[in-house]
Amino acid sequence: MKKFALIGAGGYIAPKHMKAIKETGNSLVAALDKHDSVGILDTYFPECDFFLEFERFDRHLEKLKRQGNGIDYLVVCSPNYLHDAHIRFGLRLGADVICEKPVVLNPWNVDALMEMEKETGKKVFTILQLRLHHAIVALREKIEKGPPAKKYEVRLEYITPRGHWYHISWKGDVQKSGGITTNIGVHCFDMLLWIFGKVQQVTVDKHSEGSACGHLVLEKAHVDWLLSINADMVPPDQRENGEHSYRVLTVEGEKFDLTKTTDSLHTISYREILDGNGFSLKESRALTQLLSTIRNSAT
Repeated sequence: MKKFALIGAGGYIAPKHMKAIKETGNSLVAALDKHDSVGILDTYFPECDFFLEFERFDRHLEKLKRQGNGIDYLVVCSPNYLHDAHIRFGLRLGADVICEKPVVLNPWNVDALMEMEKETGKKVFTILQLRLHHAIVALREKIEKGPPAKKYEVRLEYITPRGHWYHISWKGDVQKSGGITTNIGVHCFDMLLWIFGKVQQVTVDKHSEGSACGHLVLEKAHVDWLLSINADMVPPDQRENGEHSYRVLTVEGEKFDLTKTTDSLHTISYREILDGNGFSLKESRALTQLLSTIRNSAT
């Protein structure tokens, strides 16, 4: 049984990690969050030690390490701009790190973390769960078997409404989240790169707090993309059917509904990591570069 600690226990994504730790037969021994609304811990790990202050969390984990009972993995679910510091903390502690996407906001941070991996002998893994979705895997295999020189016509429409709270939270601050393309679109852009290959050209037509759109030329695709958190951008027929979001990838006229993902993808991700097959920093480098390019093209 592996021992885990978690930074960022009070957010939306943390319960998926708690569930994955539980379902893979491991233990969460310590968790940190500056907010105390973390009763979800009782569902998975009621014996988990909880801390509101980083300093006490740090001392606790150091004590466990000195006693020969240190953690094996640190899970990072904190706000995006803190990922780099928290990953470094985990590596210095002598643990491997599992970090929610985006792993960091800037490509040079990826490079520095890869150097720190070499120094510590520990690894950093990122959750890129759409690469494990059966429909996405099948689409990638289909593209790989297709004509080598063909560039597919692709459209990504990812409209996932958020309330007024979004703009008040760290997610609405581009300096902390990276903006809508990083915070909302990160897994979509990773999926596109994974399926259609390297970036050849980036065009950004719009990049505001609530929506962004542009065009990508990839090795195997021309991609028009649209991201939005504005509810009024959900197509009327979808709203009439009671749908509150619209998440669709269209490839040569064939539509893939990205809304129909599965809650087990984080658990599958953990199983892959524990089996030595997780997604490394190197595999996140091109994605981080693309997101940085889009963000800086809009300023």
